[in-house]
Amino acid sequence: MTNRPVETGSIQDAAFLNAVVKVYCTHTAPDYSLPWQKQRQFTSTGRYALSHFYLLKKLWRTANLLTNAHCVEHDTQVKVKKRGDDTKYVAKVLARGVACDIALLSVENKDFWKGAEPLNFGRLPRLQDAVTVVGYPLGGDTISVTKGVVSRIEVTSYAHGSSELLGIQIDAAINPGNSGGPAFNDDGDCIGVAFQVYRSDDAENIGYVIPTTVVSHFLEDYERSGKYCGFPCLGVLLQKLENPALRACLKVPSNEGVLVRKVEPTSDIINVVKEGDVIVSFDGVHVGCEGTVPFRSNERIAFRYLISQKFTGDSVELGIIRAGEFMKVQAVLKPRVHLVPYHIEGGQPSYIIVAGLVFTPLSEPLIEEEEDSIGLKLLTKARYSLAKFEGEQIVVLSQVLANEVNIGYEDMSNEQVLKLNGTRIKNIHHLAHLVDSSKGKYLVFEFEDNILVVLEREEALSASASILKDYGIPAERSSDLLGPYVDPIEQSEATNHGDSPVSNSEFGYEGLLWA
Repeated sequence: MTNRPVETGSIQDAAFLNAVVKVYCTHTAPDYSLPWQKQRQFTSTGRYALSHFYLLKKLWRTANLLTNAHCVEHDTQVKVKKRGDDTKYVAKVLARGVACDIALLSVENKDFWKGAEPLNFGRLPRLQDAVTVVGYPLGGDTISVTKGVVSRIEVTSYAHGSSELLGIQIDAAINPGNSGGPAFNDDGDCIGVAFQVYRSDDAENIGYVIPTTVVSHFLEDYERSGKYCGFPCLGVLLQKLENPALRACLKVPSNEGVLVRKVEPTSDIINVVKEGDVIVSFDGVHVGCEGTVPFRSNERIAFRYLISQKFTGDSVELGIIRAGEFMKVQAVLKPRVHLVPYHIEGGQPSYIIVAGLVFTPLSEPLIEEEEDSIGLKLLTKARYSLAKFEGEQIVVLSQVLANEVNIGYEDMSNEQVLKLNGTRIKNIHHLAHLVDSSKGKYLVFEFEDNILVVLEREEALSASASILKDYGIPAERSSDLLGPYVDPIEQSEATNHGDSPVSNSEFGYEGLLWA
């Protein structure tokens, strides 16, 4: 279907306006400080682009709703209402792409789809192309239309997923409530989804749109496996090679390439790339000394753009220079493993309570809730350390529920626990396993800075029931810790556990790049 072009004076009757629906989402977020319960629910409204998509060029079409992932974060109920209708329909979230801030929804009620207008995906726009943003922002209940132009197209920081993907910067007004609404070109084709805005006293009218290239990647990823697998990464920390002396020292003959400063232990590339290598090409595309690659005509874009076009499990060929020798290596791409996650899988944090000691994995939402009591050392680990193996977590004692069995420890909070009875803790499930399998007289917890907590084991375990009752807690541990523990690595591999002096993101120095 071809949508009618946008003409002056005809926007009121434009067919694509009927493809934008209003969404009512009830959110119930976890309480990360009290991980056994949830916070008070609240309701928000957003916009969804009502679309029909061809998935993987199949001969059938599926009707779904597209919006931002942050619009339906921690949802307990989602309802949608079409333009000009007063009926709300229940919607179901099919997939969430946290990294790309996109969610896919469906509505089972067939009445909702009567008269539905599908949208066409347009090409990636160019600078100064006109753009129309449609949605239901704050300030009223009816549909809102704002116009502007494309100001910039580059790899952009996605705030919701703390990721970096291709983004379109526009000067059309994007206000709270515009998130999830489509942006159109003058032909009436959808060029992307509005998702965030840059607010500063020094800047005005800077809004961002997720381009259709990123949306299509999300949809194809979902269609391939029936779930969202995520955008992959190489797992290397890179440094630009703009300085001629640096290139000469590394025996790089031309003005190209980026230096590998660090390789993530959880990446596949660690088997083929070493620190000190210079990456000069990615699947045959030459990488410039600034970490950029060709993009369309007379444009260059960050090297990460090429990686984001791949899918989890794809194999890539890297051209590298090692000690002056050029070689080609193969690597398999997969999503980055975050030691401290930005979002919790399943929505509810894990926890275990031992004699009133509440243990939970460190996460960015917990840091946000406890920002006044998180110590600098723990915060530095969260920002700079890398996971040594998949499944590794930083486990913290978030608080102590006062009881006579834990006298003297009541004031402890947000301390990282390192060992239990001499065994280094790999993750929260490992800690639960160590508690359950302990046979000695004491439970000896070792924390950072040589802090020691010792409990008499039988007394501690027998006190748990009364502590739970006193504080109105339904269970001593989260349901995900009830099953058998599966060791992610061999014990000997987990004992080498030093800090890694690098950041999870570009941190204060433009010469460093994650890919």
